[in-house]
Amino acid sequence: MKGSGIRRRETLIALAFLLPNIIGFFAFTAGPVLASLLLSFTSWDLLTPPQWVGLGNFWELIGFHRSVDGVRANDPDFWKYLYNTIFMLMSLPINIATSLIVALILVKNIRFTYVYRLVFFLPSILAGIAIYYLWRWIYNPDYGLFNSILAFIGIDGPNWLTDPNWVKPAIIIMQIWIMIGGVGMVLYIAALRNVNTELYEAAEIDGANPWQSFWAVTWPSVMPVTFFLFTIGIINGLQWGAEAVMVMTEGGPFGASTTLGYYIYLKAYQDFEMGYAATISWILFVLIFGLTLLNWKKGGGSIED
Repeated sequence: MKGSGIRRRETLIALAFLLPNIIGFFAFTAGPVLASLLLSFTSWDLLTPPQWVGLGNFWELIGFHRSVDGVRANDPDFWKYLYNTIFMLMSLPINIATSLIVALILVKNIRFTYVYRLVFFLPSILAGIAIYYLWRWIYNPDYGLFNSILAFIGIDGPNWLTDPNWVKPAIIIMQIWIMIGGVGMVLYIAALRNVNTELYEAAEIDGANPWQSFWAVTWPSVMPVTFFLFTIGIINGLQWGAEAVMVMTEGGPFGASTTLGYYIYLKAYQDFEMGYAATISWILFVLIFGLTLLNWKKGGGSIED
């Protein structure tokens, strides 16, 4: 009886310490998530009570209808902005590749290596509103850094942020600059330091050149890090864009840089269609979950093997 009383008291003490986190989880995570799910089935403008519309928002968002011109999307903007979001994910493999290249260089005991690591890591720390304003200046067609350099060598630079053909590549370039030496570089350096040097010696004895040693030893050794970065990159990449687009382009020109994240903001806080914004959020969640699950099934199995 005495032992059970002590265990009960210890359990209550543990629950007392966990209670703030439990309350915070339900108040700031589970509660809002559930509320957004319920809102996705309503029409709500923040000023009047929500009106139940069932699956109407979902049908309006991803459904199609027949017209005199053929089959048309109910919300063509959604599909356009989904394309923009996925297009900007093109930076992900480049980010991973460049992070690995930088890590391969900086893992060596070269002079001032810690200074170089700091310089490459800084952009990922500074990323935010200030960085977006900095890049908006860099891309300025009249006095920006890029066009000034191009003008110096006799080339007329493009209108980076106002030309539909250039705005997405411009944002991708900025993403690469931010991520090239970020967490990916740090994780790759840690993984490379743990590679058994005897494997390289064995490959060299077998006559492998540096390129063959990379594919036979280095790449399999860093595969778990690559899988992690790719998975996290998909999750973050599909949600990314609201702040950057708001500061740099406001979604223009003609919606060419609007992402789903920014579309949610527009519907919620400019059009006051909170229910529709919640619907976009849940469609985005399903997309992220599906792609993450697919990546896990394809990549996770190969890592375990």
